[in-house]
Amino acid sequence: MTPAAAAILEGMPDPRLLHRADQDGTTWILAGSVVLACYPSGDAGMRNVAVAVLRQLGFGGRAVAAVMGLTENYVATLHNRALREGTAGLVRAQGRPRKLAGGAWEQAARWRAGGACDSEIARRLGVAQSTVFRRLGPAAVQEQLPAGGPAGRPEPQASEPAAAEPQAGEPGEPAAPAPEPSSWPAAEPGSPAGTEAAPSRYAGAMLAHAYLDRIGAEAILAAALPPALGRPRYDDLALLAATSLAFALGVSSAEGTKHLIPDQAGILAGIGRLPGLRTLRPRLSAIAETCDPLALQRRLGAAMLAADAPGLHVYYVDDHFVPYEGGKPVPKGWNTKRRHAQPGRAGTVVTDYHGRAVAFADGEPSGLSVTLPPALAQLRQVLGSDAKILLGFDRGGSYPQVFRAIRERHADWVTWRRAPLAPVTAAPRRYFTARGDGKPAEALHLADEMVTIKDYGQARQITLLEDGAPVLQVLTSDTTAPAAALLAWLRCRWREENLFKYLEAHYGIHWLTDYHASIEDDTHLTASPERTAGRARLRRAEQALAAAERELAALLTSPELSAAAKNKAIPAAEKKITTARDAVTAAAAALKPP
Repeated sequence: MTPAAAAILEGMPDPRLLHRADQDGTTWILAGSVVLACYPSGDAGMRNVAVAVLRQLGFGGRAVAAVMGLTENYVATLHNRALREGTAGLVRAQGRPRKLAGGAWEQAARWRAGGACDSEIARRLGVAQSTVFRRLGPAAVQEQLPAGGPAGRPEPQASEPAAAEPQAGEPGEPAAPAPEPSSWPAAEPGSPAGTEAAPSRYAGAMLAHAYLDRIGAEAILAAALPPALGRPRYDDLALLAATSLAFALGVSSAEGTKHLIPDQAGILAGIGRLPGLRTLRPRLSAIAETCDPLALQRRLGAAMLAADAPGLHVYYVDDHFVPYEGGKPVPKGWNTKRRHAQPGRAGTVVTDYHGRAVAFADGEPSGLSVTLPPALAQLRQVLGSDAKILLGFDRGGSYPQVFRAIRERHADWVTWRRAPLAPVTAAPRRYFTARGDGKPAEALHLADEMVTIKDYGQARQITLLEDGAPVLQVLTSDTTAPAAALLAWLRCRWREENLFKYLEAHYGIHWLTDYHASIEDDTHLTASPERTAGRARLRRAEQALAAAERELAALLTSPELSAAAKNKAIPAAEKKITTARDAVTAAAAALKPP
């Protein structure tokens, strides 16, 4: 590969074939010529570690299962164990489970009373979670968040009224009972008045507080909350903050919050403990029903971009297909991973130059040429009507109707030209690309010219040449940016693919929770039975005409027949061709609209 091509493809993955070799009782796992793992063939533990390593390196579960001789389900199980428990989850202890020491279950009961979940108790005891449930019974369900301050402590008794009176807005209803005293530790000696200290294994997530404060997340989240209830039972703002920090800790869904230690995760957002799923799910659902999630994301994206120093005006857009395996009627789309069509939805993500998600658009599966204009409308709402935008995308949106839609919204675009490459009329020039990693600049030979695109108009075409021959072409509406810079910016669109990979691995954007199916009129056009029959007649007539023409050609080239026999048979063959041609003409005329 030439240096110029290497510069263009920098940052893209190097495809290597994953394969396995067994020799002298040792198993070797290789990607091309690179050795990824080596272990004794009979060591199941090391095999499991190798499977987890391969999955985390980005190899697909199906490919890893085929190489390792395992089922795809078992590979997925090992991958999930490694993400959840680390290396310890890949090697299970052999033999019968050990007996617990005396008093272990009494200690487990005290742990549960202290707020530990059953999964955490099972981990400490080294038993299954079902065993904890069987021995201790069901855990108490948290009905509401504790009131009276961030730590769940009651307010000073001196400030309480002498008698409980009904709350405003709920006539005749008694006031909520005072919460139980908090188990938070007292303030450390020498600490300022009104402050407390509490231990948390998730204290590193407190680093996110500075960023959330910097972008003004408190005001943005508060604006999305529903109107206050007559007798509020939830601190919704703290609930959203706790959920956001839970995602920052690597939780990929609301269901995953049950794996966090409630009293140590809740204090990150100033509440006594993180609520259970029976509290969290309905409250988050109520908040989502009373606000526009996409509008909330737009406000967060705008605040994120405004908080940073002014950067490039380059943004990238691409689609992500999410398959659906349920039984409800949903449209089908093309799953690029499995190479077949299946039900699902398409999510369009817009990222900035640094690969951070800015805007989302969601809808029925379709091509980028359909989903890109709505995504640009979302981005325009985030950035404002006067912001300069250069939108980069791949060949999936390289169509004139997309170019026109972007131009109508007063934005620029840059993309690859679809094959075949167009002729180059401009003389190539040499450009130098500076690198930020200390490596020397590399020279690129680029031809920069203006071309005419059918159904669009004038556009700029940049052609990369190697050894005098064009290897790729870039189309753009930006006529002022340097050619080498446009090429580099478009190459950096790969950062969006890395974002998709990261979101799939850690935040489950390929999951679907539900579909709200509704009955509505189907306005799609259906095929006319008469036209279907007419097209079938046309196909049969065309086949008959082709057969008659082949018969005449075989007659003229037959060595067995004499010239007199050929002359005698030619008129009948020509008449058969004329009849078949008339049938084709009549069938085609019947298909034309009146």
